[in-house]
Formats: sequence, C-alpha cells, structure tokens
Amino acid sequence: MKNSQRVSDFPRSGIRKMSALALSIDDVISLCIGEPDLATPVHIVEAGIKALRDGLTHYAPSGGLWELREAIANRYQKDFGLDYGPENVIVTTGTTQGLFHSFLGVLNPGDEVIISNPYYPNYLGQFHLAGAKVVTVPVREEDGFRLQAEDLEKAVTPKTKAVLINSPNNPTGAVLEKEDLFKLAEVIKKHDLIVISDEVYDSIIYDDRTYCSIAQIPGMKDRVIIHNGFSKTYAMTGWRLGYIVAPSIYVEQSIYLQESLISCTPTFPQKAAAAALEGPQDCVAEMLNIYSRRRTIVIDGLNDIPGVSCYPTAGAFYAFPNIKSFGKSSEEFAVDLLKKGKVATVPGSYFGANGEGYLRLSFAASDEDLREGLHRFRKYVLENYGSR
Repeated sequence: MKNSQRVSDFPRSGIRKMSALALSIDDVISLCIGEPDLATPVHIVEAGIKALRDGLTHYAPSGGLWELREAIANRYQKDFGLDYGPENVIVTTGTTQGLFHSFLGVLNPGDEVIISNPYYPNYLGQFHLAGAKVVTVPVREEDGFRLQAEDLEKAVTPKTKAVLINSPNNPTGAVLEKEDLFKLAEVIKKHDLIVISDEVYDSIIYDDRTYCSIAQIPGMKDRVIIHNGFSKTYAMTGWRLGYIVAPSIYVEQSIYLQESLISCTPTFPQKAAAAALEGPQDCVAEMLNIYSRRRTIVIDGLNDIPGVSCYPTAGAFYAFPNIKSFGKSSEEFAVDLLKKGKVATVPGSYFGANGEGYLRLSFAASDEDLREGLHRFRKYVLENYGSR
C-alpha cells in the first residue's frame, strides 16, 4: 500500500524527533516537551471521577456541555471584559483540534495565512491539510521576538486571508504587549483580515504583566477566533480539552465539523474542566509561582554558560537561548549536546528559519532536573569550547 500524496507531503515536527533520540540514550535530562510535570489539581480530578461515577460516560452535545460553554464564556467576561455567551463557545479535543477547525473553516485552498517565524511547527501540518499557503514574517530577538506591525504590513498580499497570532509564544516565550496589539490591529482592519489567536499560555505570564487578547482591542472582537484550553493552565495535558471562543457564525460551522470529525468531546472530562474554571484558582497561582522560580533558575543558569545568552522569557514555560557564538547549526549543536552532554533540547531551526542559532528548553520540569541539566550544559560547553 502507498500513502496518499497528502500524507506523504505532510510536514513533520522535529520536537518528537529529538524526544525519540533522547529516549535512545541512557541517563538523559530531557527538556524537550512542553508539558507540565505538575499533577492536575485534586479538586479537578475528583470532579472527573464523580462524573464517571454519576454515569456521564455517554455522548455529549457536539458543541460541548452547556455548563462548560457557559463557564468559559463567563471567564472571558470576568477576566477580559469580553461580552461572549455560551453560543460563542465550542469545546474541542485539545487546542490543537480547535485550531484545525478554524483552519478548515476559514481558509480556502490557496488562501495565504501569515504567521511569525519562529513558530510552533505543528501549525504547518494543519495548514497543509487545509490547502493554505503559509507566509512567514521574521521576529527578532532585539524586539523581544514580538511581531512588528510594519513587518506584518509588508507580508500582506491580495491573497492574504488570515493572521495567526500566538501569544504567549511557543517557542520564544514572547508576549505581545497592548501597544503591539493596537498597531497590529490597525494593519489587520485595514486589510480586512481574520485573526486566529492561539492563547493557550495566557495564564502563564511573568513580571506582573496583565495579559491582553487581541479580541480586546476596539473593533477586533468580531474578526478574532480565540483558541485556548486546559492543558497548560491546569496541568491537564492528558485530559485533551480545548475550546474556541468566537463570533457565533464560526462556532456554528465548527460544530458542524466536529459532528463529522469526532462526534463530540468526551463527557466526563468536561465536568472536570467546568470544576477547573468554577473552582478555586489558587492552584493556577501556585503553578505560576513554580514556573516563575524555574524561569529564574534556567535564565540565570543559561546566561552563566560561556557563549550562551538568553533574554528573560515573558510568558509560557520556554527559554530560547542564543547559541550563535559556537559557529554550529542549532541542530548540530543540540545533537552533540545530547550525545556528549546528556541534555536534550530542541534546535531552534525546527521552529523555522528564524529560529536558527537558538535552542528551545522547556522549564516545565523539576527544579532538580533543571539544575542538573544546566550543570551538564555548562560542563559540555567548557569541555568542548573552553571558557571563550
């Protein structure tokens, strides 16, 4: 049997490639995967268990339990002042599936979608399946890896249909400030574009920043499709729950897609998700404190390695250190660091051409693993490159 051309041409993520290589080597500290090492809070788990015991093991409505859709809408009203109702929400099987809904629902074959570079590589496969053309816009370290309005303007053509914004960003950790969003919004409105906004890390931001969604910018709400989920904020990666918040016309078409693609999201995890939103939020603050401490460990540790520099991550739980001084490609450096130093990272080039010269490290790992990984990283550099 032969694969379809669609599958044969499907772009593959290098993140799993490095993770697989790490698994083939003994005694490796892996900082590859962006998954919290923390457990799902107990009250959320108990809500899921209760739902099972109550017999919630049958189909849910294709759009999601009304209770959860209402809780999500309430969150956006309370936290962001955005007037959404349950009809503006669909519950999906993870944020990734929700993004695919939007790509299929918004983009026609041949339409152009603009994304910043570096980017999360899994976007590319979904764009490929949707038949869209990806146009990348470089973001630079000197700008804090934040997308600049003038660069966005240069990338727009008559075929441009949408802009994908990911803030806080994976892999760079960049967070778009309100003034950035105002400037981007002017370009977007001028060219009548749709915004697909990946906001899955919106609760993981540092230095007393206040998160701002581009949907909060005047005149933008009706052209923004927000994607979010529970994996990062509540350490619920294995529960596979995400959601879309958008104008009702987009939600309706997503429900039609969901009916055919997966029928519905499992019922009992939705009860757990409702408990996450409606219950105490101390767990979110506690996790953020842990990530903040780990960010300090990692950023300080990286900047203490000769030849490495790393700006302070603004959001998410990734560091994106600059390794250009070593004169190797990021893949060559990362593979050598893995084999000789026993530390697994992700080459920046796996996130696009503008990631070349960088590595991505996840600090959603234990303090002990982070300290040991940094110790090994520093030792590797000193043994192979000297004190520079």
